[in-house]
Amino acid sequence: MRLVIAQCSVDYAGRLSAHLPLAPRLLMVKADGSLLVHSDGGSYKPLNWMSPPCTLSVNEPDEAQADAGVTEVWTVTQKKTDDKLIVSIYEVLHDSSHELGIDPGLVKDGVEAHLQKLLAEQIELLGDGHTLVRREYMTAIGPVDILARDANGGSIAVELKRRGDIDGVEQLTRYLELMNRDPHLAPVTGVFAAQEIKPQARTLAEDRGIRCLVLDYDAMRGLDDGLARLF
Repeated sequence: MRLVIAQCSVDYAGRLSAHLPLAPRLLMVKADGSLLVHSDGGSYKPLNWMSPPCTLSVNEPDEAQADAGVTEVWTVTQKKTDDKLIVSIYEVLHDSSHELGIDPGLVKDGVEAHLQKLLAEQIELLGDGHTLVRREYMTAIGPVDILARDANGGSIAVELKRRGDIDGVEQLTRYLELMNRDPHLAPVTGVFAAQEIKPQARTLAEDRGIRCLVLDYDAMRGLDDGLARLF
């Protein structure tokens, strides 16, 4: 991972357009090719970003940019959509690189682990004819919660969360990108499963062709909710 703190402005061009005016910001360039732009606030959420697959090129500024004080221009191009994230660097305050290695992945709490076990046992909740291949299917960037096959034999990667947000969709997107490079698995489609899925996460998932599945944890455990009793 490369960490750069710089005086910069940022422009996003593509299906949407956005502009971040000149200010000091943290630029994170990850090993998967993604670039994230952070400020000193807003918790974990970046101000703007480009997800892989994408390419980063560093170029000299043109005459007008140089006159304005720009020293470098970073252009991050999304390979699938040609969207661009353009970072105009005015001054670099810090620049360091660190090898983090392969992350062991998130250790799930009791509910998420139990949801995974229950869904593996009740794999038909994914749809008629679905079968379990295995739980915790390991990839180079961490384990996919469940690998299954649909009625036609197609590969299904399932990411499970208690509460499904955008980060979970991004995580599943990275798994799918990697798994679809494997000719023994491809094509692989995704299912984002959770007890509750936030509207923004559902919109992002559906935009990326990922199916959303809301799970009833109590029903999967066979708990009596008291509504169907006569006495």
